This record gives sequence, structure tokens and C-alpha cells, in this order.
Amino acid sequence: MLASVLTMGLPVGSQSSSDLIVGSLDRPIAFDGRRFILVGEFLAQLHGLAAQLPEASHLLNLCDGRYAFTLTWCAALLRGIPTLLPPSRAPSVILEMLDRYPEAWAVGDDRFADGIRMERIPPRFYSLPHPLPTAAGERPALSAALLAAIGFTSGSSGPPKPQSKHWGSLCASTAHNLAALTAHAGPGCHLLATVPSQHMFGMETAVLLPLLGDASIHTARPFFPADIVAALAELPSPRVLVTTPVHLRALIESGLEVPQLAVILSATAALSRELAQAAELASGAHVLEFFGSTETCIFGHRRTALDADWTAYAGVQIEPRADGALVSADWLAEPVLLQDLIETLPNGQFRLAGRTSDLLEIAGKRVSLGELTRRLLAVDGVSDAVVFQLDADGPVQRIAALAVAPGRSEVELLAALRESIDPVFLPRPLRLLERLPRNETGKLPRKALLEALRQGSGTA
Repeated sequence: MLASVLTMGLPVGSQSSSDLIVGSLDRPIAFDGRRFILVGEFLAQLHGLAAQLPEASHLLNLCDGRYAFTLTWCAALLRGIPTLLPPSRAPSVILEMLDRYPEAWAVGDDRFADGIRMERIPPRFYSLPHPLPTAAGERPALSAALLAAIGFTSGSSGPPKPQSKHWGSLCASTAHNLAALTAHAGPGCHLLATVPSQHMFGMETAVLLPLLGDASIHTARPFFPADIVAALAELPSPRVLVTTPVHLRALIESGLEVPQLAVILSATAALSRELAQAAELASGAHVLEFFGSTETCIFGHRRTALDADWTAYAGVQIEPRADGALVSADWLAEPVLLQDLIETLPNGQFRLAGRTSDLLEIAGKRVSLGELTRRLLAVDGVSDAVVFQLDADGPVQRIAALAVAPGRSEVELLAALRESIDPVFLPRPLRLLERLPRNETGKLPRKALLEALRQGSGTA
């Protein structure tokens, strides 16, 4: 099996194959809170684990630990087994994935098993052994044509859809990400990420950057601001924080002293200029916002504190259309149609104008859901909010809203909104929650929004 997916000894950058991991054997690839794990140790554990993985058509990688995920994914690559990246690690989603791929196995580590009741651990489940096995082996080079992973869209605008990722495509897109990061952080940076590895933003940054560049990753995935600060303090400079606007806002508003950072990488949702500026002031970092999708991977970036427009990677072509934008890149097998409305500008720049699914037309008047959400967030006392369409595919465009606003009532929020938007766009119902049903990356899947709306009665 290995002979069909591996070519030993071919140089990095070969048209047909490239190394699974780059750098000398003593290059640090991960930091576990006590010590750096070097490339040589990683390779030994890689060959040891690859020999013990179950025979499977696919591996559903559920590992919560950053290093465990990376090692398991690479071991699966060594065996020629594509990895499934679930849109969620909820038990119901895991079982649905295993039903969808009946010859797949799920793989998890202690952190995953500790977070789920034992009776709900799925069938065909392989738990990583302790200690991790080791074996001798050469540095592998993988075929560019190898199916490396299958990602799934977030479900924010419909059911999650599978997206195949081949090794050569991931290597080509990662080269652009590395160039963008290195331009601001320099070489030899140390990353900490709050996003899960199963999400494409997490995969592209916290997994592929340490494998294919001069970077290492902290194995922790902290959630609370104090834990983020503590983990950052364990890393030497230059430090890079990979996060989302939701996590970044919580960190900045906590008032905690943030260690000096070189770069903050943000994605998964729109980042405001005000938050980017506050983050740069608090950390000394350049805040880079990445733009992409599960379908395309990252293809553009901007320094949000300074720039309103985005810069596309070299070779990326964007064709604006009435139904979205057609994106072509050297790592894509064919152009991809996105729902984003994009205006192209000179010098490889582009401007976002919302999403086709966000545009509403009611009583001859037009507005975007993003603008309505922005107006609701601007109401005094609102800390989080979303406005969304109830009937995504229906002829009648009814809208609803969920908001977090301690001390405010739904009637008060609607009255405040009436001052800034046309009454035909007032969301009904509007419901107050303690927190919005955001997933691990801060996104709001449509199914979760509708369920949250059903849990109680909002304003009529």
C-alpha cells in the first residue's frame, strides 16, 4: 500500500511528490508545555503509529490534542488513508459520519475520551496508545495526487458538504500562507491556536504550517482568556496567536496583560477594524485576517487595523458574477463558485460586499443580513447578536434575531433597532439568550440557530 502513495527521497517541491515534514531532525515542531518535540522524535512516532492504525477506508480524526491530531493525520497519510474532518464532534454527528462511511474508523485521544460519556463513544473507535509507539523509518515524501483529507462546510448556510483535499493542493496553498506569515513574523515563529484542527482554518495554520514551514505549535488549545495568556507566556518569541474574532474579543475585553506577539491570525468570521486595532495595541502584533473557505482554502489576507480591502495571493483570479464569485488558484483543480459578492480592484486586491444568501428584498427595499446584524450589535448593551433568515429557500423572506444583552429587554432592542433600520426589516421574532449557539470556531450553524429560536418564545 505504501508504494502507491509514497516516493522516498524525492526533493521538496517536486511536481509529483513532496516531503511530509520539512527541516532538520532537531527542528522543533511542537511544544507540550514542558519541552519542544523535535522532527526526529515526530518521525519515529509517526512510523510507530502508522504500523498500528486499523485497516479502514477513512479515518475520522477526533483527537482534541493538537499534537495527537497532527501525528494521527500524518500516520494516516503514510498508510494512504484519507482523513475525515467532521464539522462537529458531537456524538450524533460522529455516528452520522460513520454511517455515511461504513468502512471508516474513528480515532481519538484521551482529551476526546474524557469529554464524552464512555457509553457514547462510537463503534469502530481506535484510542491512541500510551506511550506512543516508535519505529525506525525514513522521512516520507507523499504523492501530490494523494487524497489527504475530506473537509466539510460549516453548515451555516445548509447541510455540511464534503470537500476533498489532495496533498499537492494543500502544499501549494500552504506555501502562500507561510509567505504571508513570515513577512510579518519572520522565521522560526511559535504558534498557539484556539481553533480546532478539524476545521480547515485550524488545519491550514496549526497543522500544516508547523509541518511545512519553520514554525512550531503549542499542543494546548485554550479557550478562556487566562488560559490563552498562560499558554502564550510559555512560548518564546516570536509568538503567533491563531484565533477567531469571538475568542479575540473575549481576550481583549478581559483586560489581562497579553504577552508580546508578532502576529495574530484571525478567520472564520468578519473581524472589525476596532477590534483589530485594540488587539494590536494590547499585544504589539500585526493582526492578519485570512479570507477563504472550506472549498478553496485561504486565498487572501489583510491587515485589518489598517486595510479595508483584501490582497489576493499571487496567481489567484476572481471573476465576479451575479450569483457570487468564481475563484481560480494554482492549487485548485477547477474554479470554485463562492456565494460571496466580491469586487475586484487593481494590484490583486478585492473588496467584499456580503454574500448572495445574505441579501434581502422586502417591499421593494434591499438590505443585507450582515448590515442588520451590525445594526443590532451597535445597540447599547448588546454583546453578541445575529440576524438570519427563517425561510432560506422560501419566496417570503422572514427574518429573526438572537441577541445577548444582559439587562435589556426584547422590546427595548426592537425599539432601538427601529431608530436605525427600516421597519420592514425588523426581525420577528427577536429572542434574548445567555449565549449564542456558536460552534468551536465561533460560527453559527443554521440548524443550531433554528433550535435556539424554538427553545423559547421571542417577541411577536
